[in-house]
Order: sequence, then C-alpha cells, then structure tokens
Amino acid sequence: MKVELENLTKRWGDVVGADSINLEIQDGEFVAFLGPSGCGKTTTLLMVAGIYKPTEGFIRFDERIVNQMAPKDRNVGMVFQSYALYPHMTVFQNIGYPLKLKKVPKEEMQKRVQRVADMMGIGHLLDRKPAQLSGGQQQRVALGRALVKEPQLLLFDEPLSNLDARLRLSMRSEIKRLQMELGITSIYVTHDQVEAMTMADRIAVMKDGRLQAYAPPEELYDQPRTLFVAGFVGNPPMNFMEVEVDRENGDYHARREGFDVVVPPDRGEKAAGRGKVILGIRPEDVTLADEGVSGEIYVVEPLGRDDLIDVRIGDAHVHILADPTLRLKIGDNVKLKFNTHKVQFFDPATEDSLLWT
Repeated sequence: MKVELENLTKRWGDVVGADSINLEIQDGEFVAFLGPSGCGKTTTLLMVAGIYKPTEGFIRFDERIVNQMAPKDRNVGMVFQSYALYPHMTVFQNIGYPLKLKKVPKEEMQKRVQRVADMMGIGHLLDRKPAQLSGGQQQRVALGRALVKEPQLLLFDEPLSNLDARLRLSMRSEIKRLQMELGITSIYVTHDQVEAMTMADRIAVMKDGRLQAYAPPEELYDQPRTLFVAGFVGNPPMNFMEVEVDRENGDYHARREGFDVVVPPDRGEKAAGRGKVILGIRPEDVTLADEGVSGEIYVVEPLGRDDLIDVRIGDAHVHILADPTLRLKIGDNVKLKFNTHKVQFFDPATEDSLLWT
C-alpha cells in the first residue's frame, strides 16, 4: 500500500506536535521516522493509524483520503513499545484477538494463529500467559498479533526499546527479514539512529515537529542537508568546529586557531568568503599520522574494537577512532590527518548545508 502525507499537522492549542509533514511511502517500502523525544514522530504515526485526528492536511492510502476513517477500518497492524498484551489471555488468545473481533471462524483462526506463531518462532508457546514469557518472546507475540490481521500497513512505535542490546540486534534482523519477505509497507518510529540506518529503505528525520530530511540512509550519512541531521545521524557523532575558508595561491584553506587544512575546490569554493562557517567531519575520517594538525589527547574512551579519542586542537575538540593497541594516553601529543574529501560545511545562521542545498 502506498502512503502519502500532505501538509500533515497536529496542534493542541499553541502546542504543535507535527508541522506540515510532506512525504510519500512507496508500496512495500520500509520507512523509519527518526528523531529525539518530542520531535513529532509518534504523533505522526498515530495520525496515520487513525488514533489522532489531523488538525490540517491529508493522509492518503493508495490515493484514498483516510482522515475520517476509523482505525479498525484502515487495515493497519500496530506494534507498541509496551507490547500491550492482555495478561489474562494466552499467547494464542492474544495473537488471535483481532480475528475474534472480526468474527473469523474458529477453524480459520486456529490455522492463521498457528501459522503466524510458527513464523515468529513461538508456535510452541501458545498456551502460555505473557508473564511466563521473556521480553523477546512478548515482542514476538505483539508482532504476531499485528501480522495475523494480514494488514496492508505495519506501524512500529519504538518496539525494541525495552529489550537488551543483544536481543535488539537479533530482533532488528528478524523484523527487517520478515518485512521484506511479506512485502508489507512499514513505518518504524525510533530515536535510535542505528536502528533506522540498518533497517530502513528511507529515513524521515524530524525535529520540533518538522521534517528535516527524507532520504536513504547512505545519503543522510554522506550528504546531510542540515547541521541537525549531520549531528544526529552517525555514531560516534560528527565533529563540528567554526572555521573561515579562504583561497590562497589557488588552494582553499579552512582555518582556525591551531588548525589549517587544504580542502578540495568543489567544497572550498562553496564555503569561501562567507566569514565564519561550521566545518563538519566524521570521526572515522580523521586519522593519526606522522604529519598533520597538532593536538593533545584530552580523553581516551575504550570501545573494544576501537578507542574513541578526544583530541584538543586549540579550544576545539575533535573525536577520532584509533587502534587500542597504540595505548594512547591523556596528555599525549598527536598529529591528525583529515580526509578533506569528506568535509562538510554549514551556514552557522541557517544551519543549512553549504554543499548540498
């Protein structure tokens, strides 16, 4: 099912939950709504589900406006953060409850519940109550209940937030695999950019009720359109520092106290002559070298495979990833090489990219 949101807005008096959201989700596409708490992603999801009524704008399912359609008539399956299972019901009864409401014959219900439960790997748990299940098993029951309706649209509201890190990893893979196999159009709300990057075909990044960007994960990562998107997408986050870019002897120099690097013309010419601009570069694009920008190690954070190193350059701080076997220590003096082909520049006033807008 194709989903279109046109100028979708939700207000409660002076409080704006979602502000003129415009986006299109193709049939069978997996789209993530990504942003910090309070950015409007769940509000937008609940309007799509029919739980909230839009203040303005339109929601279309396959070209049909559904603003006034009741949630039960939208053929939508929803998976909540809290699982929302009925504690007095068995797994079978929980999964089959939507079919019971539709008065599906008992024999067909039995087949559909068993098929979905087997698909979710919980076919042997149908007689248990939710209290007898692990968090991962409860999440599978909630997902099974959404799937048994055979919906045209699946909605996920931070479904993995209550799980531990290892289980989140495996459930991410299972949900994505299942979605691809079934081909159901899906919207997945999360504040975890790793979830969004690894699962979604496209990501809608939101802030303060507004849509900041809507693009495939690799485009958001390599070509961020705003300072917020650049800082929110990526882990560890992008480094930022204020610089001035000038042309000298045919080269473009980005400079600040203790920092001077030559940047490629295709990037430098867009930032030159503007006074102070914000330079952004990801930690993996800065490496230790024999020659380069001098700095002093301020903090070392062991991450296992890498060490996250905070290097102080004048009054700026740059995070890099380094080999733990180097045994770097606080106070060590190092030289940094910047991959200037990966450098981003932003307007400090508008926070828009100078390269991609």
